[in-house]
Amino acid sequence: MSHRDVWRRAFDDAPKRDVDAETMSGVPLAPVYGPADGEFPGEYPYTRGPYASMYRSKLWTMRMFAGFGTAEDTNVRFREILRAGGDGLSTAFDLPTLMGRDSDDPHSLGEVGRCGVAIDTLADMEDLFAGIAVADVTTSMTINSPAAILLAMYVAVAEKTGARRQQLGGTIQNDILKEYQAQKEFIFPPRPSMRIVTDMIRFCQAEMPKWHPVSISGYHIREAGSTAAQELAFTLANGFAYVEAAMATGLAVDDFAPRLSFFFNAHIDFFEEIAKYRAARRIWSRWMKERYGAHQPRSMQLRFHTQTAGVSLTAQQPEVNIVRTAIEALAGVLGGTQSLHTNSMDEVLALPTEKAARIALRTQQVIANETGVPLVADPLGGSWFVEELTDEMERRAEEVFAHLDQLGGGSMLEGVYEGIENGYFQGEIADAAYQLERKINTGRRVVVGVNRFTETDDEALETLHIGAEVEERQIKRLAHVKDERAPDAVRAALDAVSRAAAEPDANLMPPIVDAVATYATVGEIIGALAGVFGRWTEDPVI
Repeated sequence: MSHRDVWRRAFDDAPKRDVDAETMSGVPLAPVYGPADGEFPGEYPYTRGPYASMYRSKLWTMRMFAGFGTAEDTNVRFREILRAGGDGLSTAFDLPTLMGRDSDDPHSLGEVGRCGVAIDTLADMEDLFAGIAVADVTTSMTINSPAAILLAMYVAVAEKTGARRQQLGGTIQNDILKEYQAQKEFIFPPRPSMRIVTDMIRFCQAEMPKWHPVSISGYHIREAGSTAAQELAFTLANGFAYVEAAMATGLAVDDFAPRLSFFFNAHIDFFEEIAKYRAARRIWSRWMKERYGAHQPRSMQLRFHTQTAGVSLTAQQPEVNIVRTAIEALAGVLGGTQSLHTNSMDEVLALPTEKAARIALRTQQVIANETGVPLVADPLGGSWFVEELTDEMERRAEEVFAHLDQLGGGSMLEGVYEGIENGYFQGEIADAAYQLERKINTGRRVVVGVNRFTETDDEALETLHIGAEVEERQIKRLAHVKDERAPDAVRAALDAVSRAAAEPDANLMPPIVDAVATYATVGEIIGALAGVFGRWTEDPVI
C-alpha cells in the first residue's frame, strides 16, 4: 500500500466540514498535494501536519486572550468573545496573580487588574466564569508558578456548577522552565517547581483526561528577544525535560505525552515561521519515538497554539498592526496550528478595547472562511525554499540539543537545569535581542512607521484604562471573602499543603484543591509552599 493510499484511508475516516473545496474560479482542490511516495499529513514524522485531514476536518480553535480588572469585568469580555464567534477562552491574569501575590499585598500596589484579571480566591474564579458552561467550552489559562492553584480553582468552579473534572477541556500553561529563561515570573527554585509540574501531570492523567497540564511555551522566549531558531530549540528542549521529569516519577511516556501541547510565537518573518513549525513537528516526533520510546502516534504528534507577535506591534501608526497581525496569523495557519490568538492593534498602547479585539478575531475568520487557505494541508510543502529552511531550522535546533545534552551528562533535564543556573539561556536570548535592536537602530532592519515611512500626525487611539478604583474594589472584595470564610478550615488546609510539600512522594494537587475550597488565597497557598521550598533569586548574567 502506497503512502498516498494510507493517507487516503485516514482522510476518508475523518469527519469533514461542509465547505466548497474549490477556488473562487471553480477549480477543484485536492486536500493535499505531493508525490505518491512522499510524506503526507498525519504520517510520521508529521512535518506536514499532525492529522491527515487537517482543516478540512476541523478549523483551528479561535482562542482570544482576555483579562483585565476584576473577574466581573473580564466575565463580560468572555461573553462578548463567545457571542462574536470565538470558540475558546484564554485567560490573562494580572501581575500580582502571576507572581503568587494577593491584591492586598504591598508589592501588588498599582498592578491589580492592570495587565490581566485579578484572582485572589475561589470567589473570584466563580465570578470569572459565571454564566459560562465550562464543560462546553475549552479554556486556556496563561499562568505558571501558581498554576496548580488556578487549576484547582477551575476544578472547584466546575464541580460547584455540576460539571465533572473529567469533562473539562483546556490548557494551563504551567511551563516553569521558560520562566527562568525568559519571562522571570518564578517563585520557587527550579527543582521543587518541576515537582509541582509533574504532580499536575500525574493529577491530570488520572483525573482530567481531556486537560493539557503543560503548554510548553516558546512565545515568551521569542518575546524576550530570541531568534526563531532559538525559540524552536529552547522550547523543544524544555519539552524533552518535562518528558524526562514525568518519566522519572514512574509514568510511562504514552500515558502522559498525548496531553502535552506547545505554544509558539507567530512573528513577522513569514516563511521562517512556517519552517519553524514544520521543523518542530519533525523533531518532536523523532525524539519521542527514538529517545523516549513512545509507541502511540499521539505521543509523537506535536500540537500547538499560536499567538501573533506582541513585540512586532508598534505604537507608531498602530492601525498598521492589523496588517502585521494578519500576516503572522496566516503564517500560523499555513504552518498547521491547532489554535490561534490574534493580537489587537492597540495592545502596544494599553489593554485591547472591545472593538480592537473584535477586529483581531475577524482577522482569523477571514482567513478561515474567505481565503481558501484551510482547504489544503501544508500548501507550501515541497517548496524548495520552505523545505530547505525547514531543514536548516532543524539543524540549528539539534546543535542546541547536543550542547544541553553534554551539559547534563546525557540528560536533557539536567542540561536544562544547568543551562538555567549558568545563565546559558538568558545570555543567548539577551545577545539575540541586542543584535536585533542594532539592526533596527541602524536601519538594516526596516520597521514601518518606526525607522522608515514615519508620520508626525498619528491620531491617538481610544484605549481601555484601568483606574485605581479597580484595585480598591478588588481589595474590598478580598477583605469581604476573608471575613466570611472559616479561619480554622483555612489554617488546617494550609497546614496540609505544607505537610504534602515536605513529603517528596505526595501529590500536591489534592491538598491544594482542598485549600482553595476553603477560600484560602493564592498568596496564602504560595506562602505555605514557600515555607518548604524556599524562594528563587536569579544570579545576574554578565
